[in-house]
Amino acid sequence: MGIFSRFTDIVNANINAMLDKAEDPEKIVRLMIQEMEDTLVEVRSSAARAIADRKQLDRKLDGVKAELADWDHKAELAVRKNRDDLARAALAERAKVSERVELIKKQHGQVDEALARLKEDIVRLEEKLTDAKTRQKALVMRHQTASDRLDVRKHTHETRIDDALVRFEQFERKMENMEGRVEAYDLSPTRDLRREFTSIQGDESVEQALADLKQRIQTGHDGGQQA
Repeated sequence: MGIFSRFTDIVNANINAMLDKAEDPEKIVRLMIQEMEDTLVEVRSSAARAIADRKQLDRKLDGVKAELADWDHKAELAVRKNRDDLARAALAERAKVSERVELIKKQHGQVDEALARLKEDIVRLEEKLTDAKTRQKALVMRHQTASDRLDVRKHTHETRIDDALVRFEQFERKMENMEGRVEAYDLSPTRDLRREFTSIQGDESVEQALADLKQRIQTGHDGGQQA
């Protein structure tokens, strides 16, 4: 079963309401158009059959009317010939034919009414179909526009992210440079301090060596005097 179950569902459908509720409006419109086109073919086929029926009834009606006129002529002829019996028989047949004429006229009227309704339905359906096709074009354009805008937004967003990452890396690099400079300043006093301690240690060694030397000289001098 299609999106519509009956022809009246199509011609009475509120396209706007259907599209508002649809998760995929484009798909709904495509289904509507397909269903409308199929239904339009069926309605036109029905109209074509109705037209053919009306033409057939026209031919029958013309034939029966000709038969009716013929019985009228025969009844008049019988009266002129003083044949009342034949005139009565002719009039009786004429009455039967007259009933057939009325029946055909009634059938003809019914076919005309049906054909008129079919024509109205065709017009209404064609209007709905035109509306649906117009909306389909609009939806496709809106979808394409939205897709293009989304691509642009994505590209812009990605570019901004890339720019932000670059700026972050630059800032991070700047901070590392600043931290390096701070550490460099911190290293300078340490190196100077070590140098001072090394110098002090060196001085102590020299002083100790000098003291030892003096001690040896003093010891040797004293020894020489005693001798």
